[in-house]
Amino acid sequence: MRVVFAGTPAPAVPALQALIDSDRHEVAAVVTRPDAPAGRGRKLVRSPVGALADEHGIEVLTPAKASEPEFLARLREIGPDCCPVVAYGALLREEALSIPEHGWVNLHFSLLPAWRGAAPVQAAIRHGDEITGASTFRIVRELDAGPVFGVVTEQIRGTDTSGELLERLSISGAGLLAATLDGIEDGSVRAEDQPADGISYAPKVTVDDARVDFTAPAAAVDRLVRAVTPEPGAWALLGEERFKLGPVTVTDEQLPAGEIRPEKRRVLVGTGTTAVALGEVQAAGKKRMAATDWARGTRIEQGEKLQ
Repeated sequence: MRVVFAGTPAPAVPALQALIDSDRHEVAAVVTRPDAPAGRGRKLVRSPVGALADEHGIEVLTPAKASEPEFLARLREIGPDCCPVVAYGALLREEALSIPEHGWVNLHFSLLPAWRGAAPVQAAIRHGDEITGASTFRIVRELDAGPVFGVVTEQIRGTDTSGELLERLSISGAGLLAATLDGIEDGSVRAEDQPADGISYAPKVTVDDARVDFTAPAAAVDRLVRAVTPEPGAWALLGEERFKLGPVTVTDEQLPAGEIRPEKRRVLVGTGTTAVALGEVQAAGKKRMAATDWARGTRIEQGEKLQ
């Protein structure tokens, strides 16, 4: 099939690469978010998907909105049979959805109808799910509600951060998306409506959402920190200073919620149940360091708390 691929961040790259490598599909163009300022110099930088397309000499379209008349006209000129989508990051309206004969097929990193929305991987970890996966579905007007073509499953490990889990899902999901397009082309797959039961939503995670509440149980603290690692990053306050926190380890020790107890080989912080041992800590404007090194360089008074 002749396809136009829509995607933006690094987790979309394996899927684009799989379609470029396929001998059954032609990637005629890529749609991605406009170049954005990055780094200290704030120079405009191409998205990871756009950069891969450039490497392969594929046309890159960067509309500010997918409803722009110029973009829609170019999409009609290209004439894609199908438009696969992975984390594109912009709203697709009916004018765009109606152009390809086989519609827009989205790769979403959850087992739909669970965790519709922008942050399904983070939500699955934070809520303690044991199994997640990826789904391919036809995009409709309602958020992530279209009929599903296929799924792959993935076990959530007890130490998984959202970054680690998303990396695995991006690879297995790439194979699923390629197989879905194969099946659409030869008529061997059909989309099935999502069940009405089991719908849940995963909105975008904000910086405020990533603040650690040490009055919560240790298991909840552990899941929250892993869910927001690497982005936007878990954090807490010591006095007026903000510190980012890496993944923690649940212990059997007892401490008042938030209280810090530096030891020779670990730094404990109390929670609503048992204490957790901090992993890495990062002060504003500084590099990440082991919690023990951080504690040695920080004057922590007895009874002082992270909040």
